[in-house]
Amino acid sequence: DSLKVLSSELGSFPTRIGGGVDSIIFVEHSPVYTLGTGSDTKFILDSHSNDDNRDNENVEIVRIERGGEVTYHGPGQLVCYPILDMRGYKQDLHWYIRALEESVILALKAVGIPNATREDGITGVWINNCKVAAVGVKVKKWITMHGVAINITHESLEHFNGIVPCGLVGRKVACINNFLEENGEALITVEEFASAMKDALEHVFRVELVDCAK
Repeated sequence: DSLKVLSSELGSFPTRIGGGVDSIIFVEHSPVYTLGTGSDTKFILDSHSNDDNRDNENVEIVRIERGGEVTYHGPGQLVCYPILDMRGYKQDLHWYIRALEESVILALKAVGIPNATREDGITGVWINNCKVAAVGVKVKKWITMHGVAINITHESLEHFNGIVPCGLVGRKVACINNFLEENGEALITVEEFASAMKDALEHVFRVELVDCAK
């Protein structure tokens, strides 16, 4: 279900066809594995060869138009889908991916996790060598699609054992609450992190986001 649809009051490109405005959709999905356009299905593990993967048999598998390998979306995870006209920002896909990562890092600092990082040559955001946020995007005629997924509660990790996330063999995934719990901090909800993410996106993209539901 959609948590929130935000529109940008300052980031809209004035000559866009149809006169639309930029939007960012915050979503918490039902369980689904998604593959990018060039994803290799070998990274979806055979549930029949491992009893630990039996619960993953009924998770839907969908191939979509984004870069990257297979990942998982589900309850406890915030997925942010920016629909932006990059002509109003910077026409540079690498800059855009780094901006999404920077937004996650700033939001993590705001909720009490100051040590999140990027890794050279790999997209996403990492804490203590564990991936907590995955980025997969597509840009068509400078309009962005897809976005970034952040694991927040323990529930978000439930079906990652059915795949090799992002095709990164031997790498671990984790959620924000893993690290808050380790530090003796209060756990957070998806809605609470969504608020921090909204503030971070406003800062990085220099826009003001307005809740369209209001």
